[in-house]
Amino acid sequence: MTRRQLAGIVCAALVLLNPSARVMMQADTKQSIEDIRKELLQLPYYSVFDFLAFSYDRGTVVVGGYAYALGLKKDAERAIKRASGVDTVVDKIEELPANQFDDQIRWATYYKIYRDPFLSRYAPGGGLLWGHRHAYGGAFSPYGGAFPGLEPAGDYPIHIIVQNGRVMLLGVVDNDSDKTVAGLRAREVSGTFDVENQLVVEKSDKRSSE
Repeated sequence: MTRRQLAGIVCAALVLLNPSARVMMQADTKQSIEDIRKELLQLPYYSVFDFLAFSYDRGTVVVGGYAYALGLKKDAERAIKRASGVDTVVDKIEELPANQFDDQIRWATYYKIYRDPFLSRYAPGGGLLWGHRHAYGGAFSPYGGAFPGLEPAGDYPIHIIVQNGRVMLLGVVDNDSDKTVAGLRAREVSGTFDVENQLVVEKSDKRSSE
């Protein structure tokens, strides 16, 4: 048994015996999650065409998603390691291959969605803040089977992932109508083979509580 494993067992025992220690550990976990998110959001090339999501558990971070920007996968791993309370990073980010055809679909889909009058408030400067949408935690999985147990990090409400002519929409919107319209606009793009709409509708009670 290593020293780190022994320390983990001792900490777990203290948490079980001491309620105040449990509160302190929860606070440390929350701080680590916030630090990880801030590090990811500061990555200079993280854009609407990428998507990163992560989970944190006692020093171990699992990060997944899709990287369109060159070098983002490794940069994200290095950024996470700078966050407090992080010992190990399991990098499951999938790098998207360079493809001129996909690039045309990316930009066409971006303009279709973010320039649509019904969805324009989601665009940068459109008046809708994305930061409050990071209030997911615990075992809640906003992305179903795509990223179970992971929570999102990003400045754009609607992320556009394109791979071999197939589009995936990831993010959080205010209501079912917005989700439906975003999917319809993506399907209007010429050359798109398929659209997987995994946008999550944020619960109104969660918004009102913030």
